[in-house]
Amino acid sequence: MPMGFKGYAAQGSDFFMKVRCFCMFAVFVTGGKQYKVTEGDVIFVEKLGVDEGENVTFDKVLAVSGDTLSLGTPYVDGATVVASVVKNGKSKKIDVIKYKSKKNEKKKIGHRQNYSKIQIQKIEA
Repeated sequence: MPMGFKGYAAQGSDFFMKVRCFCMFAVFVTGGKQYKVTEGDVIFVEKLGVDEGENVTFDKVLAVSGDTLSLGTPYVDGATVVASVVKNGKSKKIDVIKYKSKKNEKKKIGHRQNYSKIQIQKIEA
């Protein structure tokens, strides 16, 4: 129980029941990263080779929660996450500066990472 909520539990309040979410969620892998999502979420992932408006199916699902939690070894059999690509783009530019002291050597490089903005349509377990 979190430190700040001791008073609510001591009074017998149903505070925790109000803030708990019994939504179905899934944990899937794409681009070397893991994402925990529910239906309707909008997330940014590494660029997918898919045009805007098309659907993508992720089958590397590590965990799915519905009535019960299903964990895969390493992936859950038959579980998929279906999403639609909202936008493909580039993130903000970051500056990388290489500097070597006492050598009069400086180099400034810019980098913009490609991304795909996706919206989760449904989770199938």
